[in-house]
Amino acid sequence: MIKKLTGKAALVTGGSRGIGAAIARSLAEDGADVAISYVSSPDKAKALVRELQEKGVRAVSFQADQSKPGEVAQLVNKVAEHFGHLDILVNNAGVFITGPVGEVSDDDVAKQFAINVGGVNAAVREAAKIMTEGGRIITIGSMAAITSPWPGIADYSATKGAVSAYTRGWARDLGPKGITVNVVEPGPIDTDMNPADGDFATAQKAGTALGRYGRPEEVGATVAFLASKNAGFITGASIAVDGGYSA
Repeated sequence: MIKKLTGKAALVTGGSRGIGAAIARSLAEDGADVAISYVSSPDKAKALVRELQEKGVRAVSFQADQSKPGEVAQLVNKVAEHFGHLDILVNNAGVFITGPVGEVSDDDVAKQFAINVGGVNAAVREAAKIMTEGGRIITIGSMAAITSPWPGIADYSATKGAVSAYTRGWARDLGPKGITVNVVEPGPIDTDMNPADGDFATAQKAGTALGRYGRPEEVGATVAFLASKNAGFITGASIAVDGGYSA
């Protein structure tokens, strides 16, 4: 049985755990060959690669620091060389550092922008040179791009707002080549970094219309749809996967 992403090659940055791993699984389940990147968790990356290969697709992992544009560009090219082409780029890698205005160090501000914005920019610029018609670029943003529901997330919100703006501009730039560019904006998702039983879970659940956390695989399914042929007329869009948090 031919699956909807059979023959496609995908890169998921920061794909060794959490939402990134769920996205990699969803793409593989739909038949795509998948490369994941990681910065400091080689064992988790190797384990996920084996899991993806068991689904009958090709899979590989590469180490890359998303804060360094040169490494990101090399990563994109390595994936294209390994699979022979690159059809789907998922910019998932990111960091989340909180603190009130004036209390976050300059280094932490710079780190968030370097990874959350600069790393995405570098990946898209390189992928745009390689991708052909039907290419898909999907960035994992955040509901924080349009709302800051609690204090201390201004810097993070700014990075995700920048990615959202970039998405709209890139959609215009790459539309003539037949490449779509979209951003998925999750709300509270049950991961190790933000568990559904964590200290701030009650307030986050109450903020959603559904009264619960989302599951990583729900984000993965959304990304897999945007990567498919069925989403060919969706570009420049911000897709909320937040249980109604931003409603």
